[in-house]
Amino acid sequence: MAETKTIKIKQVRSGIGFDKKQKAVLKGLGFTKLQQVIERPDTKDIRGMVHKVRHLVTVLD
Repeated sequence: MAETKTIKIKQVRSGIGFDKKQKAVLKGLGFTKLQQVIERPDTKDIRGMVHKVRHLVTVLD
């Protein structure tokens, strides 16, 4: 079985004061609290979501 690549994403800023769509993207990625680190598959869809909220999250190694 082939191993799927994943990326680790950390929420570094709150979604408060930003557009509703950006809050929805954070929720769609699976964030529930600040400073949370999640691991998601490295797909175009996830990369696009991260790009939409790049000012609120950081991609870890």
